[in-house]
Amino acid sequence: MSRKRPQEEYNNSPACRFKRWLNGEKDPFVGTLEMKPPPIEEEPGPPYEPSDYEEIKKMSRDYSRNERLKTYSKVYITVSILICMLLIMILVYAVSYLPSVGEKSNPTNNEVPERYITEGLQETGSVNVVTGMILTYRSFDTFGETTVLFIATCCVMILLLVENEEKRKKLKLDDYGKEPLQDTVLKKVAKLVCPIIFLFGIYIILNGHLSPGGGFSGGAVIGAGMILYAAAFGFTKTQRFFNEKIYVIVKVTALLLYGLIALHYFYTGANGLEHIFPLGVPGEILSGGIILPINICVGTEVACTIYAFYALFRRGGL
Repeated sequence: MSRKRPQEEYNNSPACRFKRWLNGEKDPFVGTLEMKPPPIEEEPGPPYEPSDYEEIKKMSRDYSRNERLKTYSKVYITVSILICMLLIMILVYAVSYLPSVGEKSNPTNNEVPERYITEGLQETGSVNVVTGMILTYRSFDTFGETTVLFIATCCVMILLLVENEEKRKKLKLDDYGKEPLQDTVLKKVAKLVCPIIFLFGIYIILNGHLSPGGGFSGGAVIGAGMILYAAAFGFTKTQRFFNEKIYVIVKVTALLLYGLIALHYFYTGANGLEHIFPLGVPGEILSGGIILPINICVGTEVACTIYAFYALFRRGGL
């Protein structure tokens, strides 16, 4: 015959512990696992008044209270003056070696511009001597300038491009308030002027080897037209035909294509070979050898750069 267990012994038995856990009377982790206390949330203090911000600003700019700012200001001003004086001395020293104005012995033209003027049309196929010089004889320099535009845009994108989706959505919502929804005059004028601006920019690019113009000036005109279109109709409509993905493809393709054309031109020219770009008949639109495709690449690069700067500074994206 079994005996009745004492109550204290029964309370410590596994059966009693299981029964209490089953009935929800005891948490099995309490007393067995180390548990961190919940963090204590601090109550937010009273908000700063505008007068407090003004006082903090005055204190931070007060030299009598901020010795580090006082020292930094003195060093900054001193170094700036020294750098400016050094630059002025270098420029004055360089100018002192220039030939005097009006002397008969001063050279008017040396062999370099003489070659550009006399042999430029035959060697480049360009009626515009300046364009032929910049995009053929000095094509390497122009490629460096185009690369500078690409790098400058990359730096601005690193600083201003918003990649966080939540921030981007917030910027879009904030930008909706700036969209010109009711500016009828601007829309009507832009609807009339934008196509003319784009066509004129394309004309300047394609006709750069025949008349004054080229990729830089034509690209600036097209970029200004894109800014006008975005200001009149908003970024939402602009993104239908020019968004971030299209921008990257167009800009990178233009720079790579320019590099390949210039590399081919340098290689064949250094080895006395004929390049694959025919010079054509001087004065016709399809002439000038590599000048026309390079003008197109440069114009595309400049237009994308100008519009990207506007869009990134306006809303942190394209």
